[in-house]
Amino acid sequence: MSTRSFSPEQQRRLYRVARIIHSTLEPAEVLGLIVKEAVHLVGATSGSLSLINPTTGLLEIEAAEGLTEEGSQLALRLNEGVTGWVAHHAKSVRIGDVSRDERYVAARPEVRSELSVPIFMEEEVRAVLNVDSERTDAFTKTDQALLEELAGLASQIIFNAWQYEQHRQRSELLRSLVSVGQTINSTLNLDDVLEAITREGAGLGRVKMCSLQLLDATEEWLEVRAQYGAGSSYRQRPPLSVAESLMGSVVRRQKPLQVPNVQTSAQYQSQETARQDGLISMLCAPLVYNGQSLGTLSVYTETPHVFSNEEMSTLSALAELSAVAIEKARLYERTMDVEEQLRRNEQLSALGLLAAEVAHEIRNPLTVMKMLYHSMDMDFQEGDPRKEDARVLGEKMDHLDQIVDNVVKFARNAEPQMKPVQVPDLLEDLVLLTRHKLQHQGIELEREDDKGLPAVNGDATQLSQAFLNLILNGAEAMPNGGTLRIETRKADKGIAVSFADTGEGMTQAQQDQAFTGMLSTSKEKGCGLGLAIVAKVVEAHGGRLHVESTQESGTNITLSL
Repeated sequence: MSTRSFSPEQQRRLYRVARIIHSTLEPAEVLGLIVKEAVHLVGATSGSLSLINPTTGLLEIEAAEGLTEEGSQLALRLNEGVTGWVAHHAKSVRIGDVSRDERYVAARPEVRSELSVPIFMEEEVRAVLNVDSERTDAFTKTDQALLEELAGLASQIIFNAWQYEQHRQRSELLRSLVSVGQTINSTLNLDDVLEAITREGAGLGRVKMCSLQLLDATEEWLEVRAQYGAGSSYRQRPPLSVAESLMGSVVRRQKPLQVPNVQTSAQYQSQETARQDGLISMLCAPLVYNGQSLGTLSVYTETPHVFSNEEMSTLSALAELSAVAIEKARLYERTMDVEEQLRRNEQLSALGLLAAEVAHEIRNPLTVMKMLYHSMDMDFQEGDPRKEDARVLGEKMDHLDQIVDNVVKFARNAEPQMKPVQVPDLLEDLVLLTRHKLQHQGIELEREDDKGLPAVNGDATQLSQAFLNLILNGAEAMPNGGTLRIETRKADKGIAVSFADTGEGMTQAQQDQAFTGMLSTSKEKGCGLGLAIVAKVVEAHGGRLHVESTQESGTNITLSL
């Protein structure tokens, strides 16, 4: 700190002021202390510190002492008023009678004299420090020198406070980003993911509202799918054209974009909505997954704001995380749809297999009944009521025989269509299909395949259904989690596929009945078709089943194909 030609008392006052304003790094407190000590230092009655807003270019009062609330709201253009003149010319001004100075703009009617000095940062004027008095000629050259010295001190302190604030915000943004990543990846429901993204996005920095838009099926329109903090006007906003809108350009270019004031920007299509909801500055980042645009993530502030590089990087990182979470949720939904479709196919296959068993079980006793019927002499005389009964009985047995024939024809559709099949590929697809279900149950999946496994002659669809049933059966046996190991290895005349779980295991009676016919199941839950289908599929493929199970230790089911 320079002492210029100050007296010892003035130097002590400057040191005291320097010590006080160095007591905090919070920007708002720093500015308030600077103004308060400036007023005391030169015996003023009021004072203010104005910063140049980089968005609006206006000088806005950020801290004040002795001013009314209305006076504290004063904003000036560069070269407007005494403050604007000082900022524009980078020179101090001392006015003994403000009524005689055309530059003066009153912030308080009682003011008679004013002293105003510039505050430099990196050799540019970034702020102006003003003090006022209700007396004319209240400030001397020494007062001006003291205030200029204080402005020099304030410059470094403000810079340090801003640096501290930037580091603090950066740390907070990184912490928020980690929290966001954990939050949006903790759910697989798409709507819940979108809600979590906007909720976390609205918690970043000075954000008032966060919205997420996704491309529709045609990829020509952006639709608002989630928002947090928006008013009714924004929520009812129609879709935006990708080809013609400002946010559409973010999708096309795949680069973030900020707008200083959406209320006045000619490119922003919802200016009236922004005015109604009090939205001003916007930062929009693209949602991109694997090089493909999914939509946009936007944040808005309620005051003019220039988003820093750190804020842009943070929102872009959030958008990248969000795109992954969205695609993961979509993949999960598609997986569930595919699984449901596969289960429907399984039910159709089960009907075919069930039809074959029904036909077999009915045709044998029906054949015996028909033989007995024809061996009996039932040629009654005319007029005997038993003659009509015998005729009806014969017709109904023929009708039943025809129904059995139709069932057999339907059952033929369940016969396997044999082709070379790579079993590890089928299993890999099923692992993808069921991995979310297994993860949700806390089940760890282990896979191991021998090298150079030969293809087997089989029906890929039916084998997939059999394998899926064994995976789901293993999962059902481990409601509290465990390990499911799927292993394929070479066997004598083909391959063996084993499914080993660490679940509840089976009793000997359960093992004996596990793969029995579908009409004699004793399973307590479900329809009992799962393992019966496995048995039928293996039988149709000329394979064998082997079960090893110990209660409380798990079950190992091996298919030899």
